[in-house]
Amino acid sequence: MRRLLIAALVVSLLVHAWALFGIDFGMFGESEPELPPLQAELRPLPPPAPAVPAPLPAPVVEAARAEPPAAAPEIAENRPSTVDAVAPPEPVDSESAAVPPPAPEPMAAALAGGGRLAFVVVKESLGMQIGRAVHRWEFAADGSYRLHAMIETSGLAALIKPLRQEHESRGRLGPYGLQPEQFRVFRNGRPRGENADFDWSTAEVRLERDGSVHRVAPGTQDLLSLNYQLAYLKAPENGATIGVVTGRKYERYTLDSFGEEEIEAPAGRFRTLHLRAAGETLSEIWIALDHHRLPVKIRFTDRKGDSYTQLVTELDGAEPAPPQDLGKP
Repeated sequence: MRRLLIAALVVSLLVHAWALFGIDFGMFGESEPELPPLQAELRPLPPPAPAVPAPLPAPVVEAARAEPPAAAPEIAENRPSTVDAVAPPEPVDSESAAVPPPAPEPMAAALAGGGRLAFVVVKESLGMQIGRAVHRWEFAADGSYRLHAMIETSGLAALIKPLRQEHESRGRLGPYGLQPEQFRVFRNGRPRGENADFDWSTAEVRLERDGSVHRVAPGTQDLLSLNYQLAYLKAPENGATIGVVTGRKYERYTLDSFGEEEIEAPAGRFRTLHLRAAGETLSEIWIALDHHRLPVKIRFTDRKGDSYTQLVTELDGAEPAPPQDLGKP
């Protein structure tokens, strides 16, 4: 009996270890890049091209003697001009000249100063905690912002497969909310080569991964700032379409709303709005309607169907906001 119990324990550990080895891209809200299969095909060599005879030399033609040009007829001095005189432009009143409309003003910050969110990460197929995550934000008086997110394996998962990934988003507040300028990605302390740099003067983003440049729509976000841009949408309960830069590509996400939900998290009970964005992974975000629309639950589902859920355990630096009714910014 004792041997059976030990064998069962070993099998259980092996099963959990095998499942934990699959923790990688899905935990970070990314899909594993697909490599195209290698294909080889044997084809016969093409037949040799027929010989082309050399061209015959062109006959030499003696150039004809050019005749002197005929003298141009004299033009009478009193011939009337066929070009109508152009009237000088009328003076333009500077006050009536068209003035370009002023640039729209940046939106006010939904969060002031700095703050922090802490999450526990659960792999749903295992029903166990496999990591933790921490989000930090800083909003300065000059309109600039910095967002930082860290997610890493913990406990048994960290012993079997230690992973740590960091995202950083820097930018400014613009007329559509957050306006990212730089997006940085680090894996285990090293750059992943998946940075993105935005140029809003040309409405373009450059991806470090392949050097490609893409035109972006107003209001486009990076993978991290998307979670906090939801606070600036006028009516998120009606859904929206938003551009997202993941570090690998630029996509247009359709944001679907599933209405209000009361959720229980380690940090407490929250009245939330459940939103879903389908891209290279399925992302679901629950924003707290009474806490500045901060994300208090995040779920990523990868292409294999594995789901990773983040539940808020701590909320620092953001005092409860007045109760917010949907339909009001």
